[in-house]
Amino acid sequence: MLRRLVLLLPLMASSALAAAPQPDTITDGVSHALAQQRSGRVSGLHYALHYSLVPKADITHGHESLQFQLSDARTPLLLDFRDGSIEHMQVNGHAVQVAIEHGHIALEPAWLRAGRNVVETDFSAHVATAQKAITRYIDHDDGAEYLYTLFVPMDASMAFPAFDQPDLKASFQLQLTAPATWTVISNTAAETTQAVDADQKLTVFNPTRPISTYLFAFAAGPFKRVHDVPGLPGLYVRQSKAREAAQVAPQIQQLAANGMHYMSGYFAQPFPFPKYDMVLIPGFAFGGMEHAGATFLREESVLFRSAPTAMDLRKREILVLHELAHQWFGDYTTMRWFDDLWLKEGFAQYIAYQTLASLHPDAQIWRYFYATIKPAAYAIDQTQGTTAIYQDIPNLADAKSAYGSIVYNKAPGVLKQLAYVLGNHGLVFRDGLRLYLARHPYGTAEWSDLIAALEKVSGRRLDDWATAWIRQRGMPQVQAQWSCSDGRLDQLSLSQHDVLGTSARWPIATRVLLGYADGRSREIRADFASASAELPLARGTACPAYVYPNAGDEAYGLFMLDPTSRHFLTSHIGGIRDPFLQAMQWDALWQAVRHAEFAPRDYVELNLQALPRQRDELLLHSLLEQSVIALHSYMGPLTSAALSAQLQQLAAQQIQNAPDQDLRIDWFRLLPEVSDQDAGRTLIHQLLDGRRQVPGVELRQQDRWRLVTALQAYADPQAAATFAAEAQHDSSDFGKEYAYIAKAAVPQAGNKQWYFNDYTRNPGRPEDWISSSLTAFNYWNQSTLTAGYLQPALAELDTIKRHREIFFLLAWLNAFIGGQHSPQAQALVHDYLAHATLAPDLQRKILEIVDPLDRAVHIQQRYPTP
Repeated sequence: MLRRLVLLLPLMASSALAAAPQPDTITDGVSHALAQQRSGRVSGLHYALHYSLVPKADITHGHESLQFQLSDARTPLLLDFRDGSIEHMQVNGHAVQVAIEHGHIALEPAWLRAGRNVVETDFSAHVATAQKAITRYIDHDDGAEYLYTLFVPMDASMAFPAFDQPDLKASFQLQLTAPATWTVISNTAAETTQAVDADQKLTVFNPTRPISTYLFAFAAGPFKRVHDVPGLPGLYVRQSKAREAAQVAPQIQQLAANGMHYMSGYFAQPFPFPKYDMVLIPGFAFGGMEHAGATFLREESVLFRSAPTAMDLRKREILVLHELAHQWFGDYTTMRWFDDLWLKEGFAQYIAYQTLASLHPDAQIWRYFYATIKPAAYAIDQTQGTTAIYQDIPNLADAKSAYGSIVYNKAPGVLKQLAYVLGNHGLVFRDGLRLYLARHPYGTAEWSDLIAALEKVSGRRLDDWATAWIRQRGMPQVQAQWSCSDGRLDQLSLSQHDVLGTSARWPIATRVLLGYADGRSREIRADFASASAELPLARGTACPAYVYPNAGDEAYGLFMLDPTSRHFLTSHIGGIRDPFLQAMQWDALWQAVRHAEFAPRDYVELNLQALPRQRDELLLHSLLEQSVIALHSYMGPLTSAALSAQLQQLAAQQIQNAPDQDLRIDWFRLLPEVSDQDAGRTLIHQLLDGRRQVPGVELRQQDRWRLVTALQAYADPQAAATFAAEAQHDSSDFGKEYAYIAKAAVPQAGNKQWYFNDYTRNPGRPEDWISSSLTAFNYWNQSTLTAGYLQPALAELDTIKRHREIFFLLAWLNAFIGGQHSPQAQALVHDYLAHATLAPDLQRKILEIVDPLDRAVHIQQRYPTP
């Protein structure tokens, strides 16, 4: 959309408009070519910004003084600004006429000069509850208003004119005029605060150190700082949650302080910014966002609205440490372009686990890493929609699609292998990270810079390793081949092939476990990069009962069980005493199900035998999740109903009798998924009205609404009355959101149509309300009813990509495609892929998400059940 604003200096304006680039030379977004051209010309950036924040206003007025050095003033220079308007602009002291075209303002050569330039701008930017870079949240509990920013990957240019690319770092100095009762938080501490009048104050913040535009941020509203203790990071929360936040603040702040101390030593680089605050944002689009010196955390990820388990607490610790690690990997040293997104996200994830393992050496953190990181990575990397870790991003308008399991899960998994390959218990890897950061202080870098640092400290070539693991998509599928004679191994080899069917190969370093029926085991290291490799050290050893090719989870890849090993483990897996090893064997059996090598019915029946004895929460959580997928996606309705009834009956027993509270909570969370029959719904009613309890567990807000949502989805005769009673009991701010989610599950055609219209036509609906309700809309038992929305949902993808936050697109596709399990739905999606005109990143996302549907149809055909 073109906005032309006639301002001052008419003589200068006429020549400027004549010289302005034509529309076909300026494109939406920030192309890589534009970014490279600007980074070669622009340096020494400083933004001085002032915003006037007015309660309930749809726009905010601002003033910007932008200073920069320009090496070449002979051609126009594009400044990014979209979604707002310009009231006045001066370039080097002269008022100019400008046009906003495709999200850019062309600064003409006649206005510019080689050397120092100053651009002064009066502008306005939008504020809204959704789809804007400055977001408003209204707390319906007390009517308080909160504003916050979220600029990643290129939304800073929705809030102020900017060179909105990560490698043009700048110093920011912010001034905010806001209501006197509001607290304002930004990247740095306030330098001065003074009254403007009886109702307003002006806060001037200290200048930042050099940061990228997407890392600049502010939040404003009646936030309260809780547990304010010198030496600990600050923690801010909305005023209605201050008492609740004060209860958990000490442990969150101490964790961050301990993590800061550890990382400062690990990186040999002190904390790189003057202060560190954490701000809890309700309904935040991400788990957290690592603004330099002021991390924003999703409030619900810290203040639990359901009874938490040890896994939930661990997940919160990882979140806090992940965002903290970004202060070095992402903020201090930033990827040059979003094709290297893994340089911040993958490293922050890996370092979070590394830090937690150091802080809690007896807590089996690397086993938790395996359980929470590897399955998601392997699931995505087996799809035709997967990408390399290094992703080609031609335009920042496409950068949202780079976020996902490849950078958050695969990258840390590969880094764990790299630390193993480099040896010396990870110290070589650590020293390489130290050198990498030391070479790029407050600067930008790319993956080759990291590899160069690691090569320097290790003294070994890593280009082949990096090319395979960073530039190559997919992963190896690895399996052992072995044979015995006279009770001894006479041959053991490993083979690899690309899960995507190409001829690609990877360098692999792993430990092969030989397991014996009496519980003994032996490990043999294997390093190979060829299609197959013999392990001569194994020859002549005692014949094992099974072989597993990735003991200790050092390597990355799909490690499958050979038929002999799988046959043994299906009847002896309960005898494996090492919980980490047992978890990996269960996952290997599950991969056999996903590859149609093991019947899903047999797998669930095996689970039903093992589950009552399971005392490990990590493994229990995984087995229950896999059982639900098998029941809902891979089996016919009669078989699914019979096994689901058994699982529901087992859950009813275990929520009462499981010896550990965490286990009882996990069994309770299973109930909504398996309670479509009378007995399950009766139990749900009893839990809601207090006739039954989960011993030692008080059901919280989200727990109760999950049960209410299930009753809605299963069309229980008392569902409407139960919903009305819960809505009356919980009229809180989040109670309203949960009520919206629950009603999305009502299996009526008119209700589904109303919700889909609301999703696509109501710009005022908070984005987290929509994303949280998508699964309820597509409840597992309603695929026939919701199948008609699959095509319209696909038609919305381009709009979603342009206007929604990063993870919304994945949630949308996972709900609408993931809610289907039929050959008809499969055919529809693939027909859409074949005939729709799609950007490459959208095509990849659909291919990624349709893979589970493809597998479901294949498994149903391979193992048909009534």
